[in-house]
Amino acid sequence: MATFPPGFRFYPTEEELVSFYLSHRLQGHGQADLNRVIPVVDIYEIEPSQLPNYSGELCKEDKEQWFFFVPMPEREARGGRTNRTTASGYWKATGSPSYVYSSNNKVIGVKKTMVYYRGKAPLGRKTRWKMNEYKAIEEQGASTSSCAAPRLRHEMSVCRVYVISGTFRAFDRRPLGTAIMEPVDEQQDGQENIVTRTSPSPEHMIIENAGASSSQTMIHHPAAPLFRDE
Repeated sequence: MATFPPGFRFYPTEEELVSFYLSHRLQGHGQADLNRVIPVVDIYEIEPSQLPNYSGELCKEDKEQWFFFVPMPEREARGGRTNRTTASGYWKATGSPSYVYSSNNKVIGVKKTMVYYRGKAPLGRKTRWKMNEYKAIEEQGASTSSCAAPRLRHEMSVCRVYVISGTFRAFDRRPLGTAIMEPVDEQQDGQENIVTRTSPSPEHMIIENAGASSSQTMIHHPAAPLFRDE
């Protein structure tokens, strides 16, 4: 195992998480190396407070955030709803899904935020544990119409788990996004969801040089896209 100097951290941007790490996992590239930083874990079988113990070997010392690849639950694969219940509580989605953009302004994935509640739904007690779930968008082939709705890759997602601290941490220091009105795959009470579009930061340029295959998964952001959540 390689050793790193004091201060080393795994600090990926959202673009890097989707276009490099999740993309390589879906393509089956570099699995052993990926597991050292982002292991495959069924996080819904584990209490949030125990998840840091399952983090990648190169990220064991991180006290702020932990990353996991999460396979599609068997129930969801059979067409049922995702069961995000643990032995002591459940994860509940909050807010609206948002797009993840590349540095060249293409939509590459979708992000959902969830909060952990202790107890049984819907009367659980809200905790300070949160999770960002990222799913990639299926690459469009040359024969696919540019007007076709992009599809999400559901077989594997990458999740960032963290604890609300009330203070700014390293991964909170991002440029503020611009709220835009666009329909996505989940709507409630007939309301159109607000999707946050984050302006690319200089950090996003890292991934363009880090993996030659990463840019191949990016597709152009169509006007008012709809996801075929199949």
